[in-house]
Amino acid sequence: MEFGLQFFPDVAPNQKSGQQYFNEALHLVSLCDELGYTNVRIVEHYFHPYGGYSPNPIVFLTAASQRTRNARLITGAVLPAFNHSLKLAGEIGMLDAISNGRLEVGFARAFLPHEFVRFGVSLSESRARFEEGVEQVRRLLEEEDVTMEGQFHSFKNVTSLPRPTQKSRPPFWIAALATPESFVAAGKKGYGLMAIPLAGGKMAELIGLYRDAWKSAGHPGQGRVMLAFHMFCSLSNAEAVAIARQPLNDYLESLVDAASDWTSGSSSADYPGYDKIIAGLKEETFESQVAKGAAWVGTPKELRDAIADYHQQVGGFEIASLQVNFNTLPVEAAESSIRLFSREVMPYFTNQVKAAPALASVV
Repeated sequence: MEFGLQFFPDVAPNQKSGQQYFNEALHLVSLCDELGYTNVRIVEHYFHPYGGYSPNPIVFLTAASQRTRNARLITGAVLPAFNHSLKLAGEIGMLDAISNGRLEVGFARAFLPHEFVRFGVSLSESRARFEEGVEQVRRLLEEEDVTMEGQFHSFKNVTSLPRPTQKSRPPFWIAALATPESFVAAGKKGYGLMAIPLAGGKMAELIGLYRDAWKSAGHPGQGRVMLAFHMFCSLSNAEAVAIARQPLNDYLESLVDAASDWTSGSSSADYPGYDKIIAGLKEETFESQVAKGAAWVGTPKELRDAIADYHQQVGGFEIASLQVNFNTLPVEAAESSIRLFSREVMPYFTNQVKAAPALASVV
């Protein structure tokens, strides 16, 4: 298993300025090589404290590429619904060059109604825009002199520059929350899967659908699954809970607020059941997230057990993407946490120490 750092800016200007947030985030990125974190990931969202500080993942990852020599840089994820394919392909090629071929590109459909309203895009066009955008970007990266007639974007004889440093292009990931069709589609295409245990659900079943679709399509291996978790590690459970509890509860409240349109009238066939998903998230708390394994908070021993249990519960996954500075968590606390996690937890899952029998299945 690999472990990476995920940055999800969930702060308002009266809590942290953009300057402070990104200075802190880039400081944590600068520790990746020393501590063994293999990737850095950031979201694309707009207009709301929930993610709104990161309207363009490429910008942050370009800065991050200069703070680490080894970590892969992952968009988690870019949103074709709000981006022209030509611009996105060019930015991807540029960052792949600047990072010496360390970029991986995650795509998502977007799911916050307020973003669609403000961009003037229909929720009911979400899936069509996503599928068209991903395919157009793929061809622009893999081919030259590309002509495509799309429903939303069309172009003739375009060669996107710069050409990708990685051949034939950077690896692709697809973000999925709870819709089975999204998990199946990612597997059929041979793309990696980004998923979030946050909302609970039948994660083992959904990952199984992805792996089955991957194999049925004839792709080698079983695919790659990246799951996102909140993480805070301390030598004392009481200290871990005291530091992480309120920031995680505030994060959950911010998420529900950003997505509140789903429970107040927004609907779309492209998002079946999202009113129920968001209503369910409204009931989530720090305690429920820890109990179900969606948040890893506690001592190194407690986290080792939680990771092993969850890994077995869902049938295995390749990468844990860790939110380590969520909401207003102080950067000093986040740094202490990732240092302790690197020293006392990661070696049990990365073949650096001989694992105890209970962990043997996940090493």
